Amino acid sequence: MNILLVNPTYPETFWSFKHALKFVSKKASLPPLGLLTVAAMLPSGWTKRLIDLNVRTLRNEDLLWADLVFLSGMSIQERSAREIIARCKSFNRTVVAGGPLFTARSGEFEEVDHLVLNEAELTLPPFLDDLRLGRAGHTYRTDRWADIGSSPIPLWNLLDQRRYASMNVQYSRGCPYDCEFCDITVLYGRVPRTKGSEQFLAEIEGLYTSGWRGNVFLVDDNFIGNTKKLKKEILPALIRWMEQHNHPFALSTEASLNLADDEELMSLMERAGFDAVFVGIESPHEGSLAECNKLPNRNRDLIASVRKIHDHRLRVNGGFIVGFDSDPATIFRKMAEFIQESGIVTAMVGLLNAPVGSKLYQRLGKEGRLLGTMSGDNTDVSMNFIPRMSRESLVKGYLDILGSIYTPKQYYARVRHFLRTFKPPRVRSPRVQYTDLLALLKSTVWLGVIGKERLQYWRLFLWTLFTRPRLFPLAITFSIYGYHFRKVLESQLARA
Repeated sequence: MNILLVNPTYPETFWSFKHALKFVSKKASLPPLGLLTVAAMLPSGWTKRLIDLNVRTLRNEDLLWADLVFLSGMSIQERSAREIIARCKSFNRTVVAGGPLFTARSGEFEEVDHLVLNEAELTLPPFLDDLRLGRAGHTYRTDRWADIGSSPIPLWNLLDQRRYASMNVQYSRGCPYDCEFCDITVLYGRVPRTKGSEQFLAEIEGLYTSGWRGNVFLVDDNFIGNTKKLKKEILPALIRWMEQHNHPFALSTEASLNLADDEELMSLMERAGFDAVFVGIESPHEGSLAECNKLPNRNRDLIASVRKIHDHRLRVNGGFIVGFDSDPATIFRKMAEFIQESGIVTAMVGLLNAPVGSKLYQRLGKEGRLLGTMSGDNTDVSMNFIPRMSRESLVKGYLDILGSIYTPKQYYARVRHFLRTFKPPRVRSPRVQYTDLLALLKSTVWLGVIGKERLQYWRLFLWTLFTRPRLFPLAITFSIYGYHFRKVLESQLARA
């Protein structure tokens, strides 16, 4: 059979890095790891093609070639996913859909021929068996959790890696915490399920063998969900592999803030090649953290914890949310000040929304405050519930935060604040590539000559070059990120 695997487009958001990607002549930040893994689960005799709509268009001849179209996606990709389904139907093509969007909202996609929901390790095999016997059903779901030790190595050969800024792998699924606004425990459970070191390194080796060198993002919802296994098995094995292969990757991942409490773990991560970690900080207001059950962040000095992670040469990318019932009127000023003081350069601030199935969604439904399903984009000034604070005040305060932290003057001041004390990783980074030189050249023109941030750009450029030369590439990266964030902000202000 001819199998077409399709990844819908992502709209422009802070997370898309759309405006930053053009500096390195890339089309997308990350490839669709889920589809690449599903492709490896399909019969080896089938012919497979991957089309990522963030990289190239879906042509009519692609659909005419396909016997089955496999479609996956997240909530934020819904609009594109529906357009793909409609095109498939117009060509009378069979659609097989799965992933978070379809698992959470399967009742809204009756037009899909086959829904293979939850985790593919469990639901794809029975679908394939029924398909072979000519009796494939409409919906395949399970209430069990998969053994991810059975997951195959993704089919990297389906990708044109040159189109992507980073590659991605997965070590674990699930999170031990149960934040009210999060649907991760609904989708993947509270007991982290992990791969063994042999399997994990085989996936890393597969990526290396495919020819990739550069950034690799571990997509785990909470990489440190099982710290004992990380420290005793996974990280020591990864350190040995990285040393044997001359450190070909710069690693990053997601983790809870209590990473700051484990110096041994942070040291091992640095030695393994990690240089960044995304942390959900959510709010500097203790009442809001208590409301959403953000246990790792409660009753601690948040800024001190961030600095401790920075001290271990891991830069923190932070997630923040406004719109909690407990948020005071001062939250907007307080959050902007917190972000500046913390030195978190990449600060992703969004409006609270309630994912389908989350505890927040259930509570708001009981309170009669739900307005529908969320768009998946917490930066598009939309909310799917009635907030306690007036919506007008909330949106205005939210945009005030973004205007404060992403206007060039404040943003570049935060970059310098971070770079003054941050120490670069001790392990050797991947060698300078053509795209790095291209980014430097384009940034000097677009930011240093044309951009609104000309003065701040050259001030940072020269200061870093002469006082912190080892951090010069990072300074250029931050400059490019700042341009992206500002462009997204301008788009939001135009829509608001």
